Amino acid sequence: MSDFEAKKQKAKAWFEQLRDSICASLEEIEASAGELYEGYQPARFERTPWKRGTAEGDDQGGGVMSMLRGAVFEKVGVHTSTVYGEFSPEFAKNIPGAEDDPRFWASGVSFICHPRNPHVPAAHMNTRMLVTTRSWFGGGGDLNPVLDATRREDHPDTIAFHKAMQNACEPHGADYFAKYKKWCDDYFYLPHRKEARGVGGIFYDRLNSGDWDADFAFTQDVGKTFGQIYPALIKTHKDTPWIQTHLDQQAMWRGRYAEFNLLYDRGTTFGLKTGGNVNSILSSLPPMAKWN
Repeated sequence: MSDFEAKKQKAKAWFEQLRDSICASLEEIEASAGELYEGYQPARFERTPWKRGTAEGDDQGGGVMSMLRGAVFEKVGVHTSTVYGEFSPEFAKNIPGAEDDPRFWASGVSFICHPRNPHVPAAHMNTRMLVTTRSWFGGGGDLNPVLDATRREDHPDTIAFHKAMQNACEPHGADYFAKYKKWCDDYFYLPHRKEARGVGGIFYDRLNSGDWDADFAFTQDVGKTFGQIYPALIKTHKDTPWIQTHLDQQAMWRGRYAEFNLLYDRGTTFGLKTGGNVNSILSSLPPMAKWN
């Protein structure tokens, strides 16, 4: 195995390890649902492997969907995939390093969570490695509160989440947090609504500093930090009672989340354009939403 092939396998193994760690944390929370969730059945993650390939039976990788639909978590998915093959000529034009050689390899982990309790913010995270004739890392994490009163820069949840992301960034680059926070704010924005999807976090893509180990270490810290701060926020709010007004706001902001993912999200486009698992790709959509 070449050195770079070994790096690819190391990244793949890390994404799967992060999945397992996050799933274990959320299953622990789910098991302690409490009185607010009477009538809902606590659950564990169900893992569903899937394969990607051509009609001729060529192996082009695959992944594992990990879904939990239970009491605390109305819908949460932690998915890993490692896929390879060739981009279509049309799509290759938009991918660095694929213009003349359409072959690619991509591995990553993605996380989406839509809690039942409106006081608990929804959240999204992904980290990935992509290889064409070039290679890079990308990813990030962002917080999506579903109550009007919590969608503020000065809310304690926002402050705690941003501070955690800042702590993940600072050891790797003095400018990382400011740069990737702005990138997140710019990216997770609905231009047709003229509003942000949530309260942000960090987002980065096409990270190749020339030091693979350093870029991988940063990507690991992003994933580990998210896996610590988000469960902590869930535990803070999961036992706060809610009323119908809260559920109405939750459904409206979930609608905004769905709009972004269907209209603008690069991950959705990448997955659908490369023959990914449709159920896994669209599992990011909330289970219930509404539009006025």
